[in-house]
Amino acid sequence: MKFLRTDDSCFEQLPGYDFSPNYVSVDDGEGGELRVHYLDEGPRDAKPVLLMHGEPSWCYLYRKMVPVLVAAGHRVIAPDLVGFGRSDKPTQRSDYTYLSHVDWMQAWLTKLDLNDITLVCQDWGGLIGLRLVAENTERFARVVAANTMLPTGDHDPGKAFKDWQTFSQEVPEFPAGGVIKGGTVSELSEAVIAAYNAPYPDESYKEGARQFPLLVPITPDNPASEKNRAAWKVLSQWNKPFLTAFSDQDPVTAGGDKVMQKLIPGTQGQAHTTIVGGGHFLQEDKGEALAEITVQFIADNPA
Repeated sequence: MKFLRTDDSCFEQLPGYDFSPNYVSVDDGEGGELRVHYLDEGPRDAKPVLLMHGEPSWCYLYRKMVPVLVAAGHRVIAPDLVGFGRSDKPTQRSDYTYLSHVDWMQAWLTKLDLNDITLVCQDWGGLIGLRLVAENTERFARVVAANTMLPTGDHDPGKAFKDWQTFSQEVPEFPAGGVIKGGTVSELSEAVIAAYNAPYPDESYKEGARQFPLLVPITPDNPASEKNRAAWKVLSQWNKPFLTAFSDQDPVTAGGDKVMQKLIPGTQGQAHTTIVGGGHFLQEDKGEALAEITVQFIADNPA
């Protein structure tokens, strides 16, 4: 599989981001390998908090949360999905499928051999992360779902998502940083917007970002629908702690928290919250608040 690798110089002196890179190589599914980048902060012998980002962000999105979680004594791991951040970026859009993303992150998870995981997932971090939970129940201890869902295509995704899908395919130059800006309610500096653009020196690096919106199951016969339905069967019996922490200003995922609370047994009795003043990318708007909620959730639900 052909891929691009963003030069390290693109990631120098990003505001608020002073973390060392870590890498693991995984099978690309075609006999080659892809390099996956991740942050690994805090004590290595602590139980891990896994932060999974979505589209078109990268682990930079979690920079406000990492210090809070580390200060609470947790090991914090935040990968860049293949095609994003410092991870390798296959050059053909056909290389990106829902299944390939799950397989790549499954291989990454297996190589790191993580256990007793608290998953924090947003956007595509949930579409992939919740699949990992369902397929590796023994590795996960808790879940925090924030502005995400596990769609099967059996329900209309809504106008906001359809508009986003159309925009992502028709815009001449895909504005990764601009998308983040549009999905927040706080003002972002030009330097922060540039940091979200940093992984993509030109359009050739954005094939994954372009393809992701088309991979969301929005019809019942989508290739990913069956496996997502199978994942829901597992989640419908998930009794481990499961918390929803959605924001109040996200038109894309609004109401998803109520669906999870209804269908997932582990949500019962948890201190679900609506984070006020957060857009779709609530980690950018209210990262410290989401981190504190996560810290309290772990403390309230010891293994």
